[in-house]
Amino acid sequence: MKPGRGSDTPPVPPARAAKNVAAGAGKKPAPVPTVPGKREEVELPLLPDDSHEHSGKTGRPIWSGSITIGLINVPVRLYTMVRDRSFSFRLLHRADGQPLRYDRVCSRDGVVIPWADTVKGYEVRKGEFLIFEPDELKAATPESDRKIRIDKFIFYISLDPVYFENSYLLVPDRSEEAYSLLLAALQELGQAAVGTITLRTKEYPVVVHVYDGALVLTTLRHAEEVTQPHTFGILPTLQVPKESELALAKRIIKELSGDFSINDYPDRYREAILALIDKKLAGEKIVYEEPRPGEAKELMQALQETIAALARK
Repeated sequence: MKPGRGSDTPPVPPARAAKNVAAGAGKKPAPVPTVPGKREEVELPLLPDDSHEHSGKTGRPIWSGSITIGLINVPVRLYTMVRDRSFSFRLLHRADGQPLRYDRVCSRDGVVIPWADTVKGYEVRKGEFLIFEPDELKAATPESDRKIRIDKFIFYISLDPVYFENSYLLVPDRSEEAYSLLLAALQELGQAAVGTITLRTKEYPVVVHVYDGALVLTTLRHAEEVTQPHTFGILPTLQVPKESELALAKRIIKELSGDFSINDYPDRYREAILALIDKKLAGEKIVYEEPRPGEAKELMQALQETIAALARK
């Protein structure tokens, strides 16, 4: 499963924490100073406050139904648990700073096509398409019966994480007693339930497991969606490591062994972008410095210097 995010949110810089962005909704934003070094007293637009993503305010459920195990039904609601917090930049016209619009332009005649005149197609050969009408595609859509069909129970640690996709919180839907019973049984046995669910137009293999005192549903990738390493044909023939090098490598691993916490790995790119936004809003000049390439070392030398560095800590 993809690791859950901690409850701590990165501090909001003063430039964005001054006001609630909703207060300025519908107003034309004040111009932002763009001349380096020139400061002006302007009311700056704020970034949306995403602190709710760590507060449990998840909005409406994306799905409701039942976990079915034989004749047992546990009504549940499904909530989005993992969110992508990466930045989404808009593509602008450099001359006037306005967003560019993407139209449905026909590749043959260059005409913009309205939605009513569009259909879905599958390319069978270069430039040759099979057209599918909406009713035809319904024939391939799996039936959604609002059930998470459990087929078997397995030990959670036996699952290969390469197949994990997205995780969702399962909440009891007036089924607290049955929900609590399933959670306690899975937790005490160290097991998880595997089965299937239909979301929108696709059927997914899923695993229902215990996470942080709740039941979580994680969708899995199908077998054909994961390419096994040996099928690439690009892995070289690996030689057996030298005993001296292997001993040092194992020593480094032991020295760096410890407990894992996802909070030890903040999103540094996000933090850096937030810092850039603050500088831009303040009219500061941003200068990029090319990083210096690291010195290439022989393997044994790199191992020995790493051991020495760890000993100095």
